[in-house]
Amino acid sequence: MEKNSYTILIFPGAHGKLRKVQIPYYIGHLVVVVGLLGLIAAVTVAASYARMLWKVANYNNLRSQSAALKTQYRKLENKATVTSAKLDSLQSLAEEVALSYGFGSQRRLRFPLAALNLAAQSNSTLDASYQAALYTFDAMKAAAADSGMGATAMGFRLFSTVSPDALPSIWPVKGEITDGFGDGTDPFSGEEAFHPGIDIAAPSGTPVEATGDGLVVEAGWESGYGNCILIDHGDGITTRYAHLSKILVVVGEQVKRGEVIGAVGMTGRATGPHLHYEVRIHDTPVNPVRFLPG
Repeated sequence: MEKNSYTILIFPGAHGKLRKVQIPYYIGHLVVVVGLLGLIAAVTVAASYARMLWKVANYNNLRSQSAALKTQYRKLENKATVTSAKLDSLQSLAEEVALSYGFGSQRRLRFPLAALNLAAQSNSTLDASYQAALYTFDAMKAAAADSGMGATAMGFRLFSTVSPDALPSIWPVKGEITDGFGDGTDPFSGEEAFHPGIDIAAPSGTPVEATGDGLVVEAGWESGYGNCILIDHGDGITTRYAHLSKILVVVGEQVKRGEVIGAVGMTGRATGPHLHYEVRIHDTPVNPVRFLPG
């Protein structure tokens, strides 16, 4: 008779009873097929898992590169912002000096145009222009020293249309200047940063006064500045008072020179109680010390 099953003999031990198990052919074939399918499935799962691990590693690498590029971009953007602020401030100073001594008309000069004109000149002409400009600057500086005209007076001569009471010419708060105008280092990031104003140290709660008559155009929270007040004095002149603990004015309010508008604090990006004070001309930051007595 043709065999239609597999016979499996089981020897349990020396004292055990021999056992015989018969498995039909179709069961054996089914076991083999299932085993092969399981093996194929295991290989497929392992391959998929390995491919997933590779994709995750590649994604992490791309994310790290993206983060590095973002950091580099932020640094370049910060340097560009600092350079732009420096050029704007230098432009404002050049306008003040030129207008104070009657050179040129009262208009907004643009450095790129001057740069293009200089680039079109030959080396000898460029050197001659530089020497002439340097001589003119030295002569103007000497004239200012001889006449006793300080930086504040030079600045004030530009704004004959503005009421004298509107010019920011008093200290907003009494204290020591702990951080000056211009190049500096961000105390939080440690990177180079342009400081568009001055920091005046004073105890928290010290009254802050408006430095000139004007209209309050901003009074509230501003990123980085914390509680902040912006006053428009007319003819493009604005002053900013930042890191305040209290704001005592509202937008649209007219204030007088010497009027208390807030109190010293350390809101926003501040490491201690102080007043951050800015003077801007047509939104260009200028050194506030040039307008302060003493």
